[in-house]
Amino acid sequence: MTDKVLHIIGGGLAGTEAAWQAAQAGCQVMLHEMRPHRKTDVHQTDGLAELVCSNSFRSDDKTQNAVGVLHEEMRMLSSIIMEQAGLSSVPAGGALAVDRDIFSSQVTKALEAHPLISIDRQEITSLPSPDDWPHVIVATGPLTSGALAESISQLTGEADLAFFDAIAPIIHFDSINTDIAWFQSRYDKGTNGGNGKDYINCPLTEDQSHGFIANLLEGEKISFKEFEENTPYFDGCMPIEVMAERGAQTLRFGPMKPVGLTNAHDGSRPYAVVQLRQDNKLGTLFNMVGFQTKLKYAEQVRIFRTIPGLETAEFARLGGLHRNTFINAPRLLDEQLRLKSAPHLRFAGQITGVEGYVESAAIGGMAGRMAAAEIQNRQWEPPSEYTAHGALLRHITGGAMADSFQPMNVNFGLFSPLTETNEKGRRLRGRDRKMAYASRALKYMDEWAV
Repeated sequence: MTDKVLHIIGGGLAGTEAAWQAAQAGCQVMLHEMRPHRKTDVHQTDGLAELVCSNSFRSDDKTQNAVGVLHEEMRMLSSIIMEQAGLSSVPAGGALAVDRDIFSSQVTKALEAHPLISIDRQEITSLPSPDDWPHVIVATGPLTSGALAESISQLTGEADLAFFDAIAPIIHFDSINTDIAWFQSRYDKGTNGGNGKDYINCPLTEDQSHGFIANLLEGEKISFKEFEENTPYFDGCMPIEVMAERGAQTLRFGPMKPVGLTNAHDGSRPYAVVQLRQDNKLGTLFNMVGFQTKLKYAEQVRIFRTIPGLETAEFARLGGLHRNTFINAPRLLDEQLRLKSAPHLRFAGQITGVEGYVESAAIGGMAGRMAAAEIQNRQWEPPSEYTAHGALLRHITGGAMADSFQPMNVNFGLFSPLTETNEKGRRLRGRDRKMAYASRALKYMDEWAV
């Protein structure tokens, strides 16, 4: 019956996870993805769940890091995104990074093979009425097409909320000079018991670092359109040259920090370091960690080749800048991610104001489960606020201040405060505090996921 079909608009991380979770619950799903019928400025393929920025899902540490806890919770919920990320992983120290092509291909194959999922390759240009589609999840992400974005704006009555997001360059491994650069993870921390050499490090002296920063500041950038000039950046994906504008030392305490690294060629401690992380299974591509940029292409080649070890770098992809759009979720959505003014519409993923691949997929999975429960006339019980999923849901559906709402990654600051104390009766701090948050979250998710 058509009134029992769940329509999902958008085939990114949130949309694919939503489709998978709903279908696994027994719902008929129609997933609408506009590519290749309509392309975007940053997607390279027509695959579902294509990663357009970094290939990293960030830390996989489920004892000390909130995103690692979210990873583990998603595994407990049989996430298609986490399953395929594990199967397509590449070395990345303590992080979970993937071969982006294998990852997207396998997610696409899994959804195409599911008997309850159909995929429609056409653009949806306006929000459907409840008479046409009674159950809808909008998971169009930060690159929502202009026509649909306008439809959302008209329905919500909200002023446009947007920020700029930048992607980092990817370099061919065989063009990197390993007589200057060396392999080492920070503090020699390896992936899955590896050798602690998951990153390529390019060292800079103090003079080289200052010269590089000067080049960044002077380099020619892409120009903004008039309506984009006052749009803020998201701090988690800020262009390298914008960071440089904040002060000469900003990069040394950010993506160019030298801590935990020793030059394998001469035993010295570099003043600053540019790190590259493996981007595909074959190890033929490496991306510049934290080097999102809005420099023009020719300037990227010129400036990044001044980095020691990258003098003859060949770029498989240069960096770029695109415009992200999100809604004011705390004001517009109810506790089940439904639009208050049109409850047949749910929103999921980055368009709700969560930031990051994993956060987007997690909210997509929750939206899929919520919609399935509604279609099947089952009571929806949300995950505990002590879990990473519960903390994110609470944040975007009322936990954040609507008047100052901005995109947010998962972090322990979103979790309900701890009541545990140490043996002296004092509040837990440092590693003990993080471990307590993580342990509590996984305990409650284990109970909820049954």
